[in-house]
Amino acid sequence: MDNKTKLGTEPVGKLIIQLSLPSIAAQLVNMLYNIVDRIYVGRIPGEGTLALAGLGVTFPIIMLISAFAMLSGMGAPRASYAMGEGDYKKAEKYLGNSAALLIVFAVILSVVFYITKDRILLAFGASQNTLPYANSYLEIYLIGTVFVQMTLGLNMFITNQGFSKISMLTVCIGAVINIILDPIFIYGFGMGVQGAALATIISQCVSFIWVMRFLTGKKTLIKLKLSAMIPDKNIIGSILALGAAPFVMQSTECLIQLTFNKGMLKYGNDSYVAIMSMLFSIMQLVWMPLTGFSQGVQPITSYNYGAKNIGRVKRAFKLQITINMIFSIVSVAAVELFPGVFLRLFSDDRTIIDMGQNALRLFMAGMWAMGAQSACQQTFVALGEAKISMFLACLRKIILLFPLALIIPAVTGLGVWGLFLAEPISDIIAASVTTSMYYFRSKKILK
Repeated sequence: MDNKTKLGTEPVGKLIIQLSLPSIAAQLVNMLYNIVDRIYVGRIPGEGTLALAGLGVTFPIIMLISAFAMLSGMGAPRASYAMGEGDYKKAEKYLGNSAALLIVFAVILSVVFYITKDRILLAFGASQNTLPYANSYLEIYLIGTVFVQMTLGLNMFITNQGFSKISMLTVCIGAVINIILDPIFIYGFGMGVQGAALATIISQCVSFIWVMRFLTGKKTLIKLKLSAMIPDKNIIGSILALGAAPFVMQSTECLIQLTFNKGMLKYGNDSYVAIMSMLFSIMQLVWMPLTGFSQGVQPITSYNYGAKNIGRVKRAFKLQITINMIFSIVSVAAVELFPGVFLRLFSDDRTIIDMGQNALRLFMAGMWAMGAQSACQQTFVALGEAKISMFLACLRKIILLFPLALIIPAVTGLGVWGLFLAEPISDIIAASVTTSMYYFRSKKILK
């Protein structure tokens, strides 16, 4: 049975396992790009804490670059929907126009960030102590922006055709190369943070070559063709409309990290900036598998919604939210019970670990609700509900967390602890609103 039919005929539970496990693995391995860099950089003799803080300051920019990849890559659910309708020519147009958008955004972002990097890094929370590390990492990383954009964006088209194992290998190949090259460049060649950046862009370049070979090869159901890359305003408009929600989610993550970094520097010092770098990484250990699982379910939902198989859509969602909630609750419980174990992944500094344990417990206290948040929001994306997805993407970060992170520390006098408290409050409120909206909206659109 080929990928054209199995999305609509194979048992939903079996499909979810087949598609989600490689997707989860891909997300986890993709996360290693940044986490492995931080693990190695945080252990540079004599300067690990400052280097880790500098790397943390660059992370909002990296998140913003990824956000544009998500924006352009959202042609993938549209293509999956078109495949469900049997229109493979239209699906290839979505692929081609997404590729064109990715190239344009990559060039613009590289130039803009390179010209303004010093000012941006200072605005993002760099101090005079950490700016040299942040600058050294970013100036090399920006060279490979086009590889990062194309790999992240186009790999979604492999996943949404049902080739989740291939999409997993895209990320695994790059991550393994990154893990091997990091210690060689950082310690062996004495390049420090520059070595971490160089290892990352070489890894992404190899992943990019892998993606391009597949999407222009014989196994793919829809091919990347130059003729399909000619801009079509309707196709591009459709991609951007659906991509707006994940773009806002990712880009607001950039805004939040900027706010937290600045707050940690204002109410604390460079050590707290380093701790925030660790806390955001640990949060990703929970969030990225949830995202990967949702991406694995997404092609099942989109395809069957396009094919009017509503019963299969409902079954997929029920399994998705159940598994999501079990995972998020168990993961957060582990962090709450053993915070030191997670912090020691990034630093051997006893002072930093002692400072970070209760901070991590508070920061992660509301993350258990993100299982429901992810399931409902990503299902809205898969169903093509762009406006609702956009609102929900704005809710958690822009409407709730951003103002809370500014107000709570200033009004209560809690300082850095007010920043840590803002995260669980916004997580729980956002998850409650999202699940309520899905409950009422799904009754109407899934009749």
